[in-house]
Amino acid sequence: MATLQFRSNDEEVAINAIKQALKSLRKRHLAEEGAHTPAITSISRPLIYQGSEWKEKAEKLELELQQCYKAQSRLSEQLVVEVAEGRAAKALIQEKETAVANLEKEVTQLSDECSELKNLLDEKTRGVELLTSENQELKSQLEELSTKAKNAEAENRMLVDRWMLQKMQDAERINEANALYEDMLQQLKASSIQQIARQQVDGVVRQSEEGAEFFVESTIPTTCKNRIHAHDGGCASILFEYNSSKLVTGGQDHSIKMWDTSTGSLNRTLYGCLGSVLDLTITHDNKTIIAASSSNNLYVWDVNSGRIRHTLTGHTDKVCAVDVSKVSNRQVVSAAYDRTIKAWDLQRGYCTNTIIFPSNCNAICFGMDGRTICSGHVDGNLRLWDIQTGKLLSEVAAHSLAVTSISLSRNGNTILTSGRDNVHNLFDMRTLEVYGTLRASGNRVASNWSRSCISADDSYVAAGSADGSVHIWSIQKGDIVSTLKEHGSPVLCCAWSGLGKPLATSDKNGVICTWM
Repeated sequence: MATLQFRSNDEEVAINAIKQALKSLRKRHLAEEGAHTPAITSISRPLIYQGSEWKEKAEKLELELQQCYKAQSRLSEQLVVEVAEGRAAKALIQEKETAVANLEKEVTQLSDECSELKNLLDEKTRGVELLTSENQELKSQLEELSTKAKNAEAENRMLVDRWMLQKMQDAERINEANALYEDMLQQLKASSIQQIARQQVDGVVRQSEEGAEFFVESTIPTTCKNRIHAHDGGCASILFEYNSSKLVTGGQDHSIKMWDTSTGSLNRTLYGCLGSVLDLTITHDNKTIIAASSSNNLYVWDVNSGRIRHTLTGHTDKVCAVDVSKVSNRQVVSAAYDRTIKAWDLQRGYCTNTIIFPSNCNAICFGMDGRTICSGHVDGNLRLWDIQTGKLLSEVAAHSLAVTSISLSRNGNTILTSGRDNVHNLFDMRTLEVYGTLRASGNRVASNWSRSCISADDSYVAAGSADGSVHIWSIQKGDIVSTLKEHGSPVLCCAWSGLGKPLATSDKNGVICTWM
């Protein structure tokens, strides 16, 4: 601001100086005109007569006068410019003074706001100090309550341990009683089986007695009676209830379904499985269903209530095969892709033995004695084990590629194996010698868990193919007696009813067909 004032003073001084210079020039001009007038008058007459000398002097004087006028014009223009600049500077000064006044007002307002915020901060600080003190008090109270809670938890844990110990003792006593009852039942069943065996003719039971399996001679299926879309994403496992035409299926949609094959209607659906169902088995009293799952677990359902009784955990990879003992409903074996076979006690719900082997197992089944198990492996070998000791009893190279299925005949003397080499072999259970080989040009095994089956009277073998067809062989002749075509995708599983009919098949699209 001081600079602007100083500049204004200089301009005023310059303007005054210019005005004085102009006044001096006018005075000089007037003085010169007055001084020259007598001379001009006196010499006007001689000029006419004397000639060029006076004329030159007159021209010089006129030239000087013109220069004076030019200088006066330039000074006038400079004066106009200086006056305009002075006015602009004055307007700028007024704007700056207005802006300064506004800024002073804003500074005053901000100072007032700052004072208010400072007061508010003081109030908040006092509030924080009060909350901090309250927090300290609550923290001390919490520590006291935590100490009391820990003491109560320790006392509760001690009481729970004592209670659990008592319950375990009670459970052991109950299990011992149940085991004794189960042994008595097994002895009773064994005596009944001996009586039934005396009435057996050509391996086919002709009479129905309490505790005996009743079936008639199997017929060659030719006609599709029911075609059912049972599961979404494929159905890899199907089986019939014992002495019944009711069908149980498991699929990739994590569900177990029970069907009436006479009408094709759905009777019940069991839920709770957390993975795809890869294999199924059912106890001989048709009261319990066990499913092998891709979730690394086995699931055990009570059929009457539809609820899961047990979830058997212990495998570390997908469980692909499961079977229940022919002698006891308590004993179950399972095989998984963790290269182990596990034996389970269904009554207690835990593993009783584990067998480890070098090649993954695709299929497994119990022998008739309830102690021997047969397993089919990815390396193509068929192995027999003692499930109680875990000892390998015998081994034979059954197929050039992976074994996909194992089925035991009703009389327990024949083992049917299927492999990825598209061959179905019949082994003598006692010697593990092949006495029959079944194959067909169009029969191609669809997956590592494609299941074939033997008919109820041990006369026929059924196996599905990757082209959707099902081939039926006569065991006695070794020839194909029927080819069934109804599926539109690879057939994964075949199951024959213990009553002799129907035959059920399932495919990769989840479609189930029953054949008569």
